[in-house]
This record gives sequence, structure tokens and C-alpha cells, in this order.
Amino acid sequence: MEKKMLKGLFGLCVVLFPFAMKRSALKEVLIVFLGKGVISTLMDVFYVRSKRIAYPVRPLPHIYKTNILYDFLFFPLLSVFWIRQCYKDRLPMVLLKSLTWSVPMSIGQWYLEKTTNLFHWKKWTIFHTFGCVTFTLLAIRGLIEVVKRAEHKAPDEEMGS
Repeated sequence: MEKKMLKGLFGLCVVLFPFAMKRSALKEVLIVFLGKGVISTLMDVFYVRSKRIAYPVRPLPHIYKTNILYDFLFFPLLSVFWIRQCYKDRLPMVLLKSLTWSVPMSIGQWYLEKTTNLFHWKKWTIFHTFGCVTFTLLAIRGLIEVVKRAEHKAPDEEMGS
């Protein structure tokens, strides 16, 4: 059953991928996608090595100890859609909107941990998931804010030279 679920998740990601990659904002989309992939992977590697989380059923189990489908594709795609949702918002609204993503994801992972063999929480709880998801969403949103501000300053600096 778990392998079918992973194949279904992969299929969903393949379907969503073209919708996530808009040409008009491709640079920011790629920054979000790659940034989230790096953050998720680094955090996941740390938590797997410290034996807090295990992924008994995962793609390429002989190569990766983490679930690369989550880290490299699913979470980065969700982050692209998250950034679109809160791109023009100020901090209070960004924090509020982060809950619309982190709460369902935490509950979903809690449910899947209890009912499937996709992952096992050892020294982990739903609150750890909530904190990690929220942290990564806000980190990526902060990165995009830095990029936006740098782009706004760059033309002025060039004109002043």
C-alpha cells in the first residue's frame, strides 16, 4: 500500500509541476523550489541520523536514508504554492497563512505515521512536525523577501553609478 501511495504522490507532483513553474516569475520559483529542497534535505538528514525519524518505505532506499520524494519534490512544490499565497502579504498575515499549511500538514503526517509504514516517529511528535514545517515555510518566505528587496534596490544603485 505504501509504495502505491508514494507512486500516487509522485504522480500528483508531476501533474502539479507545470502549474508551479510559471515563466513570469521563474527565477523566484526556482529559488523557492531549490531553497526548500536544500532546507528540507538538511533538516531531514539531521533528524534521520539522530534517529528521531525513520522512513521504512522510501524511493531508492539503498542510496538515501531520507524520503527524497518529500524533500526534493513534494515539499518544494508546496512551498511554491505557499509563496504565491502570501507573496504580497505583511508579516502578521504571513504568520496566519502559514497555519493554513503547517496545521493540515502536521495532522496529515500524524495520521500517516499512525496508519502507514511510510515513516516512523521515534523521538518526534506532531508538534515537532508543526515547528519544522512552519520554520521552513517562514524561512523560504524570508528568503523571497530578501530577493524582492534586492531586486528593488538594484536598479536604483545602477542608475546612481
